[in-house]
Amino acid sequence: MPEPLRLLSDEGVAIWLDDLSRHRLTSGSLAELVRDRHVVGVTTNPTIFRKAIAAGADYAEQIRDLAALGIGVEEAVRLITTHDVRAACDQLRDVFDATGGRDGRVSIEVDPRLANDTERTLAEAQLLWWLIDRPNLFVKIPATPEGLPAISRCLAGGISVNVTLIFSLERYEAVLEAYLTGLEAAADAGRDLSRIESVASFFVSRVDTEIDKRLDKIGTAAAQALRGKAALANARLAHRCYEQVVGSQRWRALEAAGARPQRPLWASTGVKNPAYDDTRYVVDLVAPGVVNTMPEATLHAVADHGAVRGDSIRDFYADALRVFDEWTRLGVDYEDVVATLEHDGVRTFADSWRELLESVGDALAAAPNRGDR
Repeated sequence: MPEPLRLLSDEGVAIWLDDLSRHRLTSGSLAELVRDRHVVGVTTNPTIFRKAIAAGADYAEQIRDLAALGIGVEEAVRLITTHDVRAACDQLRDVFDATGGRDGRVSIEVDPRLANDTERTLAEAQLLWWLIDRPNLFVKIPATPEGLPAISRCLAGGISVNVTLIFSLERYEAVLEAYLTGLEAAADAGRDLSRIESVASFFVSRVDTEIDKRLDKIGTAAAQALRGKAALANARLAHRCYEQVVGSQRWRALEAAGARPQRPLWASTGVKNPAYDDTRYVVDLVAPGVVNTMPEATLHAVADHGAVRGDSIRDFYADALRVFDEWTRLGVDYEDVVATLEHDGVRTFADSWRELLESVGDALAAAPNRGDR
């Protein structure tokens, strides 16, 4: 029997790693995962960078140099993080070339404090695109109402985008609309649509965490029977939205001009409830042409005992609708759930960014002068 990650890849799921650090780059860890674990992409976020930079001495030399030059903390953080993403892009360039630009991608997020500012989000996305200067970069932009027009304008300008922090079906439909709008503008400007790539990061496990909490408050047997079912139902119905778009005449016109679909990407796939199978947000969300970005622990769990059973999305749309109907009858307010998750997601990443700035600021202040080395 082929090992699970090979089966997952054979089913058409692109396996990405949700982690990056200087040590992972210099130790050969990322290269090993590409070689041995079928990893074909990398995602990052402010929390990942905060943990990486705080974890060890890998950044000490660069921080000393930045301090010696009197570089401010915000510019220092940008230089440190873009260095790592550029290096990861270079390590994944062979995958990028082998897949015709489909995979081999590395994502970096705009400053999450800008999530509610369209113009500044657009400006920073453009800055990251030219600063990193790699064709296999994804700029991550949150799918906030203010982020949507920035997404369209980035795509229109030829910038490949990873749309992040998507929780609701309604917002996902708006993301798909932003993608189509951006590609149409790019086509009108004469851009090569085959060189513009995008994924839509639909968050999974946090939906179960929030809805399970509300089901526990209801406390009935019917509520308990629904625990752990919301996230998969939500993601599966998101995939149905995706299929509806790629089946539309509007999409077919763009496809004829060279465009490729904005793939659904399952994010937040690490299981937060230890009572649940630790591979469920991977093996139960399998379909051709999707991406699953996993923390390393989840990646190894799937490799060890993941039961890949083929397509586990498209035959489950009716069941997903039933789950939606059942929790609605119990009084779970879906709109409030997804609004809460988006608000908390933006706040968490913004807090992580501030903590990152503080820790790098402290390191810059403590760095010795060059003459003291």
